[in-house]
Amino acid sequence: MVEKVAVLGAGSWGSMLANILSENGNEVRLWSYKPAQVEELNNKHTNTKYIENFTYSKDLVAYSDMKEAINGVDDILFVVPAQVTRSIARKVNNILTELNMKVNIIHGSKGIEQKTYKRMSEVLAEEINPKYRKSIAVISGPSQAESVAKHDITLVTTASENIKDAEHVQSLFINEYFRVYTNDDIIGVEIGAALKNIIALGAGALYSLGYGDNTKAALMTRGLAEISRLGTSFGANPLTFTGLSGVGDLIVTATSSDSRNWRAGYQLGQGKSLDEVIEHMGMVIEGIATTKAAYELAKQRGIDMPITSAIYHVINDELTVKDAINNLMHREGRAELD
Repeated sequence: MVEKVAVLGAGSWGSMLANILSENGNEVRLWSYKPAQVEELNNKHTNTKYIENFTYSKDLVAYSDMKEAINGVDDILFVVPAQVTRSIARKVNNILTELNMKVNIIHGSKGIEQKTYKRMSEVLAEEINPKYRKSIAVISGPSQAESVAKHDITLVTTASENIKDAEHVQSLFINEYFRVYTNDDIIGVEIGAALKNIIALGAGALYSLGYGDNTKAALMTRGLAEISRLGTSFGANPLTFTGLSGVGDLIVTATSSDSRNWRAGYQLGQGKSLDEVIEHMGMVIEGIATTKAAYELAKQRGIDMPITSAIYHVINDELTVKDAINNLMHREGRAELD
């Protein structure tokens, strides 16, 4: 069944999800706040700042007017940075109220809101009136946009409290190269998606210092333990962290140079300041804000997250990467499964 879908956010991942939806035969409206980007997408079918050497579906239409993009759609997909999701959701709520529309809400953002420590589905639930939303779901997993552009076989998961709502999202996206599974553990999926960016920062930093496969495996394994520890404290299913949105997403984000969090960590390992890294990247690095939120959450809940803590102190220029590694390796011995 063909659906009308508004995708909010035309970065690498947002534009690629929009392209999948369009290739699957849906009527897709991709919103960006940048008029030049909208013009490029509509006239050249390219988005060169985010995805090089790729031509988007000719049926994909970009909009700079959010109300125009949303009017009459069945679904709204948020793929905007976590820290602006709330402000965008407020605008969407106002538009839905004005148009008297009720839609399915989906998001593909990976982060935790600073100060409130809210997951993105919680932010969306708070800001979008239940009168105007049928459901809230998340789509997540090991899915670098650059690889999806090449139709690399990609598996992700979609989660909602109501499995029927997850199945709806599954039906929108699934195709011969993009396979979608369903899950009812939205807490676990969102926490796994957000916190793997922290570990990716560490992985990039270690690589820049010449550490090899053993170190990478150690970081990812113990990083996953921290993610699981925090996630289960909120009621997440531990098995979710062994799945696509957990270990799957962690593997690709912590090993791929296409990951902006990995690249940011690499630059931190080279001794660049956080301000220099942010300026050089020119795009949002979700792991930076998520590290701060996760560090504060762990302290608040009494959860042991030494890797997260180490990366937090590096980001805040309180430790060098080498000092952070030294501190981690000289911690008192403990049982692995504590």
